[in-house]
Amino acid sequence: MGFPGTWMTESESVLYRVVPKCACSSIGQIMFYSDHGKFFDGDIHDATGGLHKWSIEASHKIIEDNVKHHKSYAFTCVRNPYTRILSSFFDKIAGIQRNGKRYRGNLVPQLAQKYGIDVGTPEDNFEFDQIKSFRRFLLFARDTIRWRRPMEPDIHWSAMSGHISTFIVNGGRYDNIFFTEKFDEGMQSVLDAIKTPKKVNLKKIPKFNESEGHGPKRAHPVSEYFDDLSHHLIWEIYKKDFQLFRYDFDNPDNKMPMGVVDLDEVHAKLGS
Repeated sequence: MGFPGTWMTESESVLYRVVPKCACSSIGQIMFYSDHGKFFDGDIHDATGGLHKWSIEASHKIIEDNVKHHKSYAFTCVRNPYTRILSSFFDKIAGIQRNGKRYRGNLVPQLAQKYGIDVGTPEDNFEFDQIKSFRRFLLFARDTIRWRRPMEPDIHWSAMSGHISTFIVNGGRYDNIFFTEKFDEGMQSVLDAIKTPKKVNLKKIPKFNESEGHGPKRAHPVSEYFDDLSHHLIWEIYKKDFQLFRYDFDNPDNKMPMGVVDLDEVHAKLGS
């Protein structure tokens, strides 16, 4: 199985397990900058050089050897499950992608047909009932995760614990798991623990949000998207995420974590 979703600097100063919708564009660009003193020109997900990535075959052996001997400081970043699934909906389902098309081609028409989801268009300024469509999307997301129908679960809405566990199960160990909601503090704790070829001043680093501006803005507070059934579905899909990463299940409007991540608990519970 290897180490899917793993990125590492060419200098091997640091290794990162990508979790989609959790500041991965910013983290990737910071890693790139820390080696080269400049940012990648474009979306860091498209970079095929300047970073080791598991998706690049030539990087496999280097990453495997590094993880096996825990040569580099390894980290990942998590986000509140409520805001993460909402972000996935507005970006991947309601939004238009960087290539000017809908995500995954016929996915949105399929959702319109099977789940009655309406997400509007750029021409009508994305006018649609956000709450109604999101709740229907949530049913679809649950179906993909629980029954792998009508398609395999997508990386953008599958549980963070699932992404994070593959690294542990295959022999990796994290030194740090920090929160998107406390990004500067968390990223600084990583930078403080490593030596990079180029100095990184976080205060001068722009935020890289590759999904911003491609679709509608969220029009309501987080809690308004989640009725009783939605709460039930969210717990079914993301129970481990709430428990391991200390997020508040009872109050969707509280996006902040309620404690620190216990790395020993994460390794014990996700490593089996």
